Amino acid sequence: MYCGIDEAGRGPAIGPLVMCGLKTHDKEALIQLGVQDSKLLTDEKRRELAPKLKKQHEWFCVSIPPEEIDAAVLGESNLNWLEAEKVAIILNKLKPKQAVVDCPSPNREAWGDYVKARVEDKSMHILFEHKADLNHPEVSAASIIAKVTRDDAIEELKKKVGIDFGNGYPSDPKTKAFLEKYWDKHPAIFRKSWAPYKKMIAAQKQQSLDSFK
Repeated sequence: MYCGIDEAGRGPAIGPLVMCGLKTHDKEALIQLGVQDSKLLTDEKRRELAPKLKKQHEWFCVSIPPEEIDAAVLGESNLNWLEAEKVAIILNKLKPKQAVVDCPSPNREAWGDYVKARVEDKSMHILFEHKADLNHPEVSAASIIAKVTRDDAIEELKKKVGIDFGNGYPSDPKTKAFLEKYWDKHPAIFRKSWAPYKKMIAAQKQQSLDSFK
């Protein structure tokens, strides 16, 4: 049984990071289904493929909320190590014989050792690779489910706050405008360790200091 693991939402200032593992015994079936790295597919195609992948294969997702991301980034860990811990959780859940993991760290060996130390089955063969979602169909399939799951979570957050804030990435004009106007109104949905949010805090402090001059 092969397992692919990938994430969606590593860079946004709003919402969760979602990691997904998909286990299959037939990689060729994934290729015939048309899986690719989720970034190369349209939203329509991803939403067509995701339910088929979920129905035909075993999968497991972990959603990492902003507060957990902040705790890692602002604490003694970092986002890479947090992802490594979640990868181990997914592998321990799916229990494949072989796995390919899309590695976020430039130091694949150290990051891989960190994951392996937390995997219960020491006989599991795990390949850690950069851009694995481009080269392995099982990782591509996992990336599709991760992306759709994160997109759904973002839509739920929009409904909750009652505002269309875009895709959550700082480069999106809607997200940028929302952050500037509501950064202190909906703090739970923001990644406070991210530069755009810290910029708002710094500007607010400066404004307060200026008011005393």
